[in-house]
Amino acid sequence: MSNDTPLFVAQGLAKEFLSPLRISVLRGIDLTIRKGEMLAIVGTSGTGKTTLLHILGTLDRPTGGTLLHQGADIFSLDDQRLSAFRNRSIGFVFQFHHLLPEFTAMENVMLPGLIAGTPTAELTANALELLGRVGLADRTLHKVGELSGGEQQRVAIARALIRKPALLLADEPTGNLDPKTGETVFALLQELNQDMGLATIMVTHNHHLARRMDRCMTLADGLLHEGID
Repeated sequence: MSNDTPLFVAQGLAKEFLSPLRISVLRGIDLTIRKGEMLAIVGTSGTGKTTLLHILGTLDRPTGGTLLHQGADIFSLDDQRLSAFRNRSIGFVFQFHHLLPEFTAMENVMLPGLIAGTPTAELTANALELLGRVGLADRTLHKVGELSGGEQQRVAIARALIRKPALLLADEPTGNLDPKTGETVFALLQELNQDMGLATIMVTHNHHLARRMDRCMTLADGLLHEGID
Protein backbone atom coordinates (compact mmCIF):
# COMPACT_ATOMS: atom_id res chain seq x y z
CA MET A 1 0.00 0.00 0.00
CA SER A 2 1.41 3.37 -0.99
CA ASN A 3 1.39 6.32 1.37
CA ASP A 4 -1.26 7.94 -0.86
CA THR A 5 -3.71 5.08 -0.36
CA PRO A 6 -6.09 5.69 2.56
CA LEU A 7 -5.65 3.24 5.41
CA PHE A 8 -8.72 4.41 7.33
CA VAL A 9 -11.45 6.77 6.17
CA ALA A 10 -13.93 8.22 8.66
CA GLN A 11 -17.14 9.53 7.13
CA GLY A 12 -19.63 11.52 9.17
CA LEU A 13 -18.68 10.01 12.54
CA ALA A 14 -21.10 11.16 15.22
CA LYS A 15 -21.40 10.38 18.92
CA GLU A 16 -24.21 11.29 21.28
CA PHE A 17 -24.64 10.56 24.97
CA LEU A 18 -27.82 10.57 27.07
CA SER A 19 -27.08 11.68 30.63
CA PRO A 20 -30.12 12.24 30.91
CA LEU A 21 -30.08 15.07 28.34
CA ARG A 22 -28.91 14.35 24.82
CA ILE A 23 -25.33 15.58 24.43
CA SER A 24 -23.81 15.68 20.95
CA VAL A 25 -20.01 15.32 21.27
CA LEU A 26 -19.05 14.53 17.67
CA ARG A 27 -21.23 15.99 14.93
CA GLY A 28 -19.93 14.53 11.67
CA ILE A 29 -16.19 13.82 11.60
CA ASP A 30 -14.57 13.28 8.21
CA LEU A 31 -10.96 12.12 8.32
CA THR A 32 -8.58 10.27 6.01
CA ILE A 33 -5.63 8.46 7.57
CA ARG A 34 -2.76 7.30 5.36
CA LYS A 35 0.01 4.82 6.00
CA GLY A 36 3.14 6.40 7.44
CA GLU A 37 1.67 9.79 8.37
CA MET A 38 1.72 11.41 11.79
CA LEU A 39 -1.40 13.37 12.64
CA ALA A 40 -1.90 15.55 15.72
CA ILE A 41 -5.36 16.36 17.05
CA VAL A 42 -5.60 19.32 19.43
CA GLY A 43 -8.47 21.06 21.16
CA THR A 44 -9.57 22.34 24.54
CA SER A 45 -10.51 19.95 27.32
CA GLY A 46 -13.95 18.41 26.96
CA THR A 47 -14.22 18.78 23.18
CA GLY A 48 -14.31 15.03 22.57
CA LYS A 49 -10.73 14.26 21.53
CA THR A 50 -10.55 11.07 23.60
CA THR A 51 -14.04 10.06 22.46
CA LEU A 52 -12.90 10.40 18.85
CA LEU A 53 -9.74 8.40 19.54
CA HIS A 54 -11.78 5.62 21.16
CA ILE A 55 -14.02 5.41 18.09
CA LEU A 56 -11.08 5.45 15.68
CA GLY A 57 -9.58 2.68 17.80
CA THR A 58 -12.89 0.73 17.79
CA LEU A 59 -13.03 0.81 21.59
CA ASP A 60 -16.42 2.50 21.20
CA ARG A 61 -18.99 2.53 18.42
CA PRO A 62 -20.28 5.76 16.90
CA THR A 63 -23.96 6.66 16.90
CA GLY A 64 -23.63 7.70 13.27
CA GLY A 65 -21.24 7.53 10.34
CA THR A 66 -18.78 4.91 9.13
CA LEU A 67 -15.12 4.00 9.60
CA LEU A 68 -13.66 2.28 6.55
CA HIS A 69 -10.51 0.16 6.66
CA GLN A 70 -9.24 -0.50 3.15
CA GLY A 71 -12.75 0.17 1.91
CA ALA A 72 -14.70 -2.03 4.36
CA ASP A 73 -16.84 -0.62 7.20
CA ILE A 74 -15.27 -2.13 10.31
CA PHE A 75 -18.27 -1.28 12.51
CA SER A 76 -20.28 -3.80 10.49
CA LEU A 77 -18.30 -6.46 12.40
CA ASP A 78 -19.80 -8.04 15.51
CA ASP A 79 -18.11 -7.39 18.84
CA GLN A 80 -15.96 -10.53 18.76
CA ARG A 81 -14.60 -9.91 15.27
CA LEU A 82 -14.18 -6.22 16.02
CA SER A 83 -12.11 -7.09 19.09
CA ALA A 84 -9.91 -9.40 17.00
CA PHE A 85 -9.45 -6.65 14.40
CA ARG A 86 -8.48 -4.14 17.09
CA ASN A 87 -5.95 -6.51 18.67
CA ARG A 88 -4.37 -7.19 15.28
CA SER A 89 -4.47 -3.76 13.64
CA ILE A 90 -4.44 -0.98 16.25
CA GLY A 91 -1.98 -0.12 19.01
CA PHE A 92 -2.73 2.23 21.90
CA VAL A 93 -0.55 4.45 24.07
CA PHE A 94 -2.27 6.47 26.80
CA GLN A 95 -1.21 9.29 29.13
CA PHE A 96 -1.17 6.78 31.97
CA HIS A 97 0.66 3.68 30.84
CA HIS A 98 -1.83 1.10 32.23
CA LEU A 99 0.91 -1.48 32.71
CA LEU A 100 0.30 -4.41 35.04
CA PRO A 101 2.51 -3.82 38.09
CA GLU A 102 2.87 -7.49 39.02
CA PHE A 103 4.42 -8.27 35.62
CA THR A 104 7.86 -7.50 34.20
CA ALA A 105 8.47 -5.16 31.28
CA MET A 106 8.81 -8.19 29.01
CA GLU A 107 5.55 -9.76 30.22
CA ASN A 108 3.66 -6.49 29.77
CA VAL A 109 4.89 -6.14 26.20
CA MET A 110 3.96 -9.74 25.37
CA LEU A 111 0.43 -9.52 26.76
CA PRO A 112 -1.51 -8.50 23.59
CA GLY A 113 0.18 -11.32 21.69
CA LEU A 114 -0.61 -13.84 24.41
CA ILE A 115 -4.26 -12.81 24.24
CA ALA A 116 -4.16 -13.36 20.48
CA GLY A 117 -2.60 -16.82 20.87
CA THR A 118 0.77 -16.00 19.31
CA PRO A 119 3.40 -18.68 20.11
CA THR A 120 5.47 -17.75 23.16
CA ALA A 121 8.83 -18.21 21.43
CA GLU A 122 7.84 -15.82 18.64
CA LEU A 123 6.46 -13.31 21.13
CA THR A 124 9.59 -13.44 23.28
CA ALA A 125 11.82 -12.68 20.30
CA ASN A 126 9.59 -9.83 19.14
CA ALA A 127 9.32 -8.35 22.66
CA LEU A 128 13.09 -8.44 23.10
CA GLU A 129 13.55 -6.68 19.77
CA LEU A 130 11.00 -3.99 20.60
CA LEU A 131 12.37 -3.38 24.08
CA GLY A 132 15.76 -2.96 22.48
CA ARG A 133 14.30 -0.51 19.96
CA VAL A 134 12.88 1.65 22.76
CA GLY A 135 16.16 1.57 24.69
CA LEU A 136 15.19 -0.90 27.41
CA ALA A 137 17.21 -3.98 26.50
CA ASP A 138 18.68 -4.00 30.00
CA ARG A 139 15.32 -3.58 31.77
CA THR A 140 13.34 -6.50 30.34
CA LEU A 141 13.00 -8.36 33.65
CA HIS A 142 12.31 -5.32 35.81
CA LYS A 143 8.82 -4.90 37.20
CA VAL A 144 6.86 -1.73 36.57
CA GLY A 145 7.61 -0.21 39.98
CA GLU A 146 11.34 -0.47 39.26
CA LEU A 147 11.06 1.70 36.13
CA SER A 148 10.96 5.48 35.80
CA GLY A 149 7.95 7.23 34.31
CA GLY A 150 9.66 7.59 30.95
CA GLU A 151 10.72 3.95 30.97
CA GLN A 152 7.18 2.86 31.79
CA GLN A 153 5.84 4.84 28.83
CA ARG A 154 8.45 3.26 26.55
CA VAL A 155 7.30 -0.18 27.72
CA ALA A 156 3.74 0.89 26.87
CA ILE A 157 4.88 1.91 23.37
CA ALA A 158 6.58 -1.46 22.86
CA ARG A 159 3.41 -3.21 24.05
CA ALA A 160 1.35 -1.19 21.56
CA LEU A 161 3.58 -2.36 18.71
CA ILE A 162 3.94 -6.06 19.56
CA ARG A 163 1.19 -7.07 17.11
CA LYS A 164 2.69 -4.91 14.34
CA PRO A 165 -0.41 -2.70 13.99
CA ALA A 166 -1.19 -0.53 11.01
CA LEU A 167 -2.38 2.33 13.23
CA LEU A 168 -0.96 3.69 16.48
CA LEU A 169 -3.23 5.88 18.61
CA ALA A 170 -1.60 7.97 21.33
CA ASP A 171 -3.72 9.90 23.84
CA GLU A 172 -1.57 12.55 25.56
CA PRO A 173 1.45 10.18 25.64
CA THR A 174 3.74 12.90 27.01
CA GLY A 175 1.16 14.61 29.24
CA ASN A 176 2.25 12.88 32.44
CA LEU A 177 5.99 13.32 31.84
CA ASP A 178 8.43 16.14 32.53
CA PRO A 179 9.37 18.17 29.41
CA LYS A 180 12.72 16.46 28.81
CA THR A 181 11.30 12.95 29.16
CA GLY A 182 8.29 13.93 27.08
CA GLU A 183 10.59 15.10 24.31
CA THR A 184 12.43 11.77 24.41
CA VAL A 185 9.17 9.82 24.14
CA PHE A 186 7.94 12.01 21.26
CA ALA A 187 11.22 11.57 19.39
CA LEU A 188 10.87 7.81 19.85
CA LEU A 189 7.34 7.88 18.41
CA GLN A 190 8.62 9.83 15.40
CA GLU A 191 11.45 7.35 14.85
CA LEU A 192 9.17 4.32 15.08
CA ASN A 193 6.63 5.95 12.79
CA GLN A 194 9.27 6.43 10.11
CA ASP A 195 10.97 3.06 10.54
CA MET A 196 7.80 0.96 10.74
CA GLY A 197 5.57 2.89 8.35
CA LEU A 198 2.88 3.32 10.99
CA ALA A 199 -0.03 5.67 10.71
CA THR A 200 0.09 7.57 14.00
CA ILE A 201 -2.60 9.79 15.52
CA MET A 202 -1.68 11.68 18.67
CA VAL A 203 -4.07 13.71 20.81
CA THR A 204 -2.12 16.37 22.65
CA HIS A 205 -2.39 19.73 24.38
CA ASN A 206 1.23 20.43 23.45
CA HIS A 207 1.04 22.67 20.39
CA HIS A 208 4.84 22.70 20.03
CA LEU A 209 4.86 18.92 19.50
CA ALA A 210 1.72 19.04 17.35
CA ARG A 211 3.32 21.45 14.88
CA ARG A 212 6.22 19.03 14.37
CA MET A 213 3.94 16.31 13.01
CA ASP A 214 2.98 15.84 9.36
CA ARG A 215 -0.48 17.26 9.87
CA CYS A 216 -2.40 18.94 12.66
CA MET A 217 -6.14 19.28 13.13
CA THR A 218 -8.29 20.99 15.76
CA LEU A 219 -11.44 19.46 17.21
CA ALA A 220 -13.99 22.13 18.13
CA ASP A 221 -17.79 22.11 18.35
CA GLY A 222 -17.84 18.45 17.39
CA LEU A 223 -16.03 18.96 14.09
CA LEU A 224 -12.43 18.63 12.85
CA HIS A 225 -10.69 21.28 10.81
CA GLU A 226 -7.14 21.68 9.56
CA GLY A 227 -4.54 23.60 11.54
CA ILE A 228 -4.28 24.90 15.11
CA ASP A 229 -6.63 27.63 16.33
